[in-house]
Amino acid sequence: MKVLANDGISLAGKILLEKEGFEVLTTFVAQDQLADFINNNQIEVLLVRSATKVREDLIDATNLKIIGRGGVGMDNIDVEYAKSKGILVINTPAASSASVAEMVMAHVYALYRNLHGSNRMMPLEGETKFKELKKAYGKAFELRGKTLGIIGFGRIGREVAKNAIGAGMKVIAYDHTYTEAEVPVEFFDGQCVMFHFDIQSFEEVIAQSDIITLHVPAQESYVISTAEIEKMKDGAMIINTARGGVVDEEALIEALDSGKLSGAGLDVFEDEPKPSVRLLMNEKLSLSPHLAGSTEEAQERIGIELAEQIATFYKGEKVL
Repeated sequence: MKVLANDGISLAGKILLEKEGFEVLTTFVAQDQLADFINNNQIEVLLVRSATKVREDLIDATNLKIIGRGGVGMDNIDVEYAKSKGILVINTPAASSASVAEMVMAHVYALYRNLHGSNRMMPLEGETKFKELKKAYGKAFELRGKTLGIIGFGRIGREVAKNAIGAGMKVIAYDHTYTEAEVPVEFFDGQCVMFHFDIQSFEEVIAQSDIITLHVPAQESYVISTAEIEKMKDGAMIINTARGGVVDEEALIEALDSGKLSGAGLDVFEDEPKPSVRLLMNEKLSLSPHLAGSTEEAQERIGIELAEQIATFYKGEKVL
């Protein structure tokens, strides 16, 4: 039984699969060569992350039994079509939540303390213009007391809330699924405090927040565009670690240039892997190349969760 982890898998996950009798291939195969490689090597299980696409043509051209996505969103897989062909589709929705939440806070801290700008300029001008840079980036703010608005209060949104509460922020949230939520915030030595959230309307969250962070799946239309930005506080910020296309990038740039928004943090982009140059060159943006869930801890959990689900399936047991 062969598994192709086309976008990689953690060593822990690979070892677990090999112990269960699977042969695990980790060679990256280009998209246009993938069907032939799967067929020629009799691959039954294909594991991907966001780079590899599993569309109807690939599904029809192969005899896969399992398609696995390392992470949460599965918009790069034709899930319902695969299921209609009797293929099990699995993912790891909880494995990277903590890592994504920490990336949100990393962008927030970078923006509030001007680290995104000073990190760019210190290597270039730190030796000759130290005092000027200190003056330029010295106007900064604390997070304590600021309001973080979370759009999408699922696993990741709640992890973000925990981090923000630890930073002393007020947290409000919108989710179309829930009316309220209980979020346990764990501390060291087993200490835990439970926080209750009354889910607010989308409009309330947009209007009240100093920072808005999005945690929703891929959408057919923008969640945040010109109309929504106009309703936000002057000087507010947006963080997007969810999916490209959730935020209207043209509207975002206009709001940054006009001063309506003071900054934004982007880990995902509409045109990956070639983000707009206007985004890349904008000094009010804190940027990262789609790596919010890419920590060693998250990758290990992802690999193990995928391996456990695959092993369960081949033992004839139900995959939860």
